[in-house]
Amino acid sequence: MDSIARFIKEQRKRNKLTQEEFALRAGLGLRFVRELEQGKPTVRLDKVNQALAMFGSQVVPGPIEQKEES
Repeated sequence: MDSIARFIKEQRKRNKLTQEEFALRAGLGLRFVRELEQGKPTVRLDKVNQALAMFGSQVVPGPIEQKEES
């Protein structure tokens, strides 16, 4: 979820949108956008794809990223 959160936030800022503007344009709630950008692990996939669609992207199946242990 962290990589999606970073991507959304970076794209939103690159497009000079506030969270409020992004939420309105994407048809999403402000609370959802805030939680998404904070990397909340339990968000609705359909809404994640709705947010990603603003930037021509979507969630697709892929291998699980392994976190490196320190």
